Amino acid sequence: MNKRKIVVGASLVLEDHILEDKALVFSDRVEGILDPEEAMRLEGEVLTFQGHVVPGFIDTHIHGAGGHDVMDGTPQALEAISGILPSSGTTAYLATTMTKAQEEILAALGNVRSFMDRQEREFLGAQVLGVHLEGPFLNPEYKGAQDGAFLQKPSMEWVGDWLDILRMITLAPEMDEGFRFIRSMAGKGAVLSIGHSGSSYETALAAYEEGVRHITHCFNAMTGLHHRKPGVVGAALAKPFTVEVIADGIHVHPGFLEAFIRLKTVDKVLLVTDAMRAAFLGEGTYDLGGQTVHVRDGACRLEDGTLAGSVLRTDTALGNMRRHTGFHLEEIVRMLSLNPARKLGIDGRKGSIAPGKDADLVFLDRDLQVREVYIQGRKAHSREERT
Repeated sequence: MNKRKIVVGASLVLEDHILEDKALVFSDRVEGILDPEEAMRLEGEVLTFQGHVVPGFIDTHIHGAGGHDVMDGTPQALEAISGILPSSGTTAYLATTMTKAQEEILAALGNVRSFMDRQEREFLGAQVLGVHLEGPFLNPEYKGAQDGAFLQKPSMEWVGDWLDILRMITLAPEMDEGFRFIRSMAGKGAVLSIGHSGSSYETALAAYEEGVRHITHCFNAMTGLHHRKPGVVGAALAKPFTVEVIADGIHVHPGFLEAFIRLKTVDKVLLVTDAMRAAFLGEGTYDLGGQTVHVRDGACRLEDGTLAGSVLRTDTALGNMRRHTGFHLEEIVRMLSLNPARKLGIDGRKGSIAPGKDADLVFLDRDLQVREVYIQGRKAHSREERT
C-alpha cells in the first residue's frame, strides 16, 4: 500500500459540486473526506495545495501519443503512451486500434493483453482498461482516415477470442446484415458504438433497440442532421445514446458545443481526444494506420484533407470547454471522468472522488493547469509547484 497522504487547502471537485474547506485522505484508494482538524490527527504526508483536485480523466478513444501508436504493436509503444498521458491528467484509457490487415490488428490486441497483465504487477503510468476496436467493421463510404482496403463486415469469427479485453467496438450497423453480429454481442461486455456509418435515422434507431447505445466521435464520419433525413446525429438526439465529443474546436464547432451537449444532457457525453501519435509533439508529418498525416494549426489531415484523428489532450479539452461553454467545472470534469467510467461499468472504483474508489487524482492549479497526478495513490506526474 502507498503511504497515506492528506491534502489540505484544495477545492475538491466531486460528482455534482465543489467542496471547500475539507481534507482529502488517500493511499491506494480514497480513504475519506474529513474536516482538516480531524485529518491532521492521522499519520501521513501532508500536501498543501491551493487549487482544484479532480478525479483522473478517462479517455475511451485514443490511438497514440508522444510518437507512438497502439497499432505499433510493441510493449515500448504502450509504455510510452501510458508514460506521457498522466501529464495531461489522463489516468486510464482504452487503447484504440485502426483498420489495418487483420494480422496487424491481432498483433496489437495481443500486445495490449500482455501489457494489461504487466500492469497488474508493475506501475507503468496510465492504466490500459482494455481495447476500443475502431475498425474494421465500418462503412467504406464513411471510412474517414481508416484504410478502406482492410474493411470487413462485422463478424464474431475472430472477435470472440478477445472478449476479455474488448471494451468498446465501433461499427457501422448498416454493414451488419440482419444485425447478426450486434445480436451475438449481447451480454458479452463490450460497448457497441455507431461510427464511420452511413446509417439512416431509422437504421440507427433499430440498432439502438438491438443494444447499440453509444456513438463514436459524434458528427464526424457519419450521416449528419437534416430535417428530412435526420441520420445518425438525429438518432443521437432522439434516443438516450451516449456520445463521444472531440472538443478540439475542429471536429465540432466550438460555438455549437454547449447547445448540443445541453440537448443531450451532460450525463450522456464523453469527452474524448481521438489522439494520434503526434499528440504531445509539434507540427509535422506523421503516420496513422499506414497513411501519411500532416499536422498543422492543431489539425491532423490526410493528403486529401480528410481529418485524421487529433492532437488533443484531455487537459486541453477541459480548457476548451471552459473557454467556449458555460458549463460548470464539475460538469466538464464529469464528462472526462465519471461518464466514461459509467459507460465502461467501472464507476464503482473509478471516475469520481469518493471513499473506497481508486486514488486516481489530478491536481489543477487555479488556471486549470495540471500540477500533479496520482494513479491508485502513486505519483505519476509532477510539475513541482504545489501552492
